[in-house]
Amino acid sequence: MDWLDNIIKTFFDFDAMWQVFPQLLGVGLVNTLVISIWATVIGIVLGMVIAIMGISKTRWLRIPARVYTDIFRGLPAILTILLIGQGFARFSQQLFGPSPYPLGILALSLIASAYMGEIFRAGIQSVERGQLEACRALGMSYGSAMRLVVVPQGVRRVLPALVNQFIAIVKDSSLVYFLGLLVSERELFRVGQDAAVLTGNLSPLVMAGLFYLVITVPLTHLVNYFDNRFRTGRRKATPPKSGLDEVEEQNQNSTTAMTYGSNT
Repeated sequence: MDWLDNIIKTFFDFDAMWQVFPQLLGVGLVNTLVISIWATVIGIVLGMVIAIMGISKTRWLRIPARVYTDIFRGLPAILTILLIGQGFARFSQQLFGPSPYPLGILALSLIASAYMGEIFRAGIQSVERGQLEACRALGMSYGSAMRLVVVPQGVRRVLPALVNQFIAIVKDSSLVYFLGLLVSERELFRVGQDAAVLTGNLSPLVMAGLFYLVITVPLTHLVNYFDNRFRTGRRKATPPKSGLDEVEEQNQNSTTAMTYGSNT
């Protein structure tokens, strides 16, 4: 059973896991969530703008949105992160100092906005056209109808896809380490990797993977639950009728029929 001992020492060294646990919790998890949340918020705002431009009837709005989406969806995430992080490093140093943290968030935001723009566009276009026509018939402007009726319905329909995109951002945040983050800015993957190099086994990386699962798996099941609630609605269970209730209902039906027959 030497092979089993080697696997346990390589991947499940609990001493190594416990040593890196405080850093993963206090540094890695916090930075991963900060990067992911900021990238998601900026991506949602830019994605909504891209979606509105993409469904516009004006070509000079629709074509740039299409080009933007094709570029940032077509490039690998790591290439985008390196191009943004290294290409705008000097400009970022003048604003934010030596930390590449903001550039990593910006790169992830641009990637996320391209995907979210397509998600929003599909959701908005899935809303029945009669909704918009009914709003216009009631005297609402096009902008008000889209903002108050069409867009909220479209966003609700694509909620699972948005959460899945957030999960993808959480995982892609591990690529920001290529920009050379400071010690206090290390995310989960970088903390686990550094600890794995020091300890000589992969147990810290396995522990980092468990942290990622703690974030992503509950979100996946939670969004599936709410998606089912949104699609099916709340169904209140009707209590079974007792024998007395059935008899009373039959008597009422008989009385109604007799009354209707006498009147006719």
